[in-house]
Amino acid sequence: MMRALALSLSLLAAPLAAQEPPSPPPSAEEGFDLLGRGARSLLQSLMGELDPALRQMQEGMQGLGPMLRDLAALLGDVQHYEAPERLPNGDVLIRRRPNAPPPPDLPEASGGPGLTPAPDGSIDL
Repeated sequence: MMRALALSLSLLAAPLAAQEPPSPPPSAEEGFDLLGRGARSLLQSLMGELDPALRQMQEGMQGLGPMLRDLAALLGDVQHYEAPERLPNGDVLIRRRPNAPPPPDLPEASGGPGLTPAPDGSIDL
């Protein structure tokens, strides 16, 4: 009986001896390296997803450039205007400052729909 007990205990102890000792915890340097690689991977995948949208936005901004130049020519110096104010009906009013020089002459109408000046010089938008 003692022999059987000794044999069974030795068989149970064999798997415990075969286990590897626990690995030491990673150092702080290894942790920062892992964080850096993870952040780099995240940013690269994010840029890959955003690249088409950024290119499309760039094309749109390039098309907007001529319109912004026309608006700047129409307004003249922005410092000659007061801050915009919203009216109760939702309209936005941008008043010219009282001490500002006269506004620049309006550019010639391009003949597009709704851009023909009225006899008093106003343009319906």
